[in-house]
Amino acid sequence: MSQSADAVVLDVDGVLVDVADSYRRAVVETVAREHGLDESVAAATVQPLKDAGGFNNDWVVTDAVALYALARDRGYDADPTTFAARVAEAGGGLSGARAVLADAVGTGLEDDWDPERLRAVFQALYLGRSRYRAFEGGDPPVEAPGYAEGEPVLVDEATVAALRDRATLAVLTGRPAREAEVALSRAGLGDVPPERRVTMDDDLPGKPDPAGLVALADRVDARSVVFAGDTLDDVRTARAAGEADLDRIYRGVGVLTGGLTGAEGRQKFHDAGAWRVVESVNDLPALVD
Repeated sequence: MSQSADAVVLDVDGVLVDVADSYRRAVVETVAREHGLDESVAAATVQPLKDAGGFNNDWVVTDAVALYALARDRGYDADPTTFAARVAEAGGGLSGARAVLADAVGTGLEDDWDPERLRAVFQALYLGRSRYRAFEGGDPPVEAPGYAEGEPVLVDEATVAALRDRATLAVLTGRPAREAEVALSRAGLGDVPPERRVTMDDDLPGKPDPAGLVALADRVDARSVVFAGDTLDDVRTARAAGEADLDRIYRGVGVLTGGLTGAEGRQKFHDAGAWRVVESVNDLPALVD
């Protein structure tokens, strides 16, 4: 059944563009390069951490996986799923990961942890040389063609047109603004004005904090908002917005083109409080009246 909505807010990664071989690949390869963690182990750690909450920023995911690699070198034997579950119990996010690992292996773990180096390597792998120099300044610390170039677009032109006919479109993403612009332009949404975008560059807390979503609702004067995202934190953001802003209706839609897929992903979204779960963002117009 469709519902009326004044605004449709879209996440970018895993909704408008596929980042499995770009952002997520950069997480895995960064930690493999810098800390020698087997790529299969690193890859198996990413989605459980996303599910744990507080990892909307892939630089933060990289930090947590790097710390996990350092802890494994010190004898920490929890598998990725168990580690992520303990992080969730500790409150999620990087603070949760640091607390879990400090408790497990003691002090000194972070002596060999260099977030700035990790971020630079990540950006070099993701952006490639020319974009790194344009976005970050200077030469990249490692050479790579730039995984951003290969991000498949997930949203159809017809879907964008149909959503525009039904509601005001806005964007809520953990990407830096310039990286968001690249993806939005490729997805046919480059004309979404800056006031209808919330990115990492805004002075607002990241998801699942509802501040960004509520800010967008304020800016477009929406009474009802549908927010579509590919992570549990996206759904949690919509729920938190409804609890924080009682004058509006917020509905969270889980999209199964990111890390959560199939029946298991659908169930996780429902358990997190999703209003609806769709196979693709291209199913969204049918939900919006």
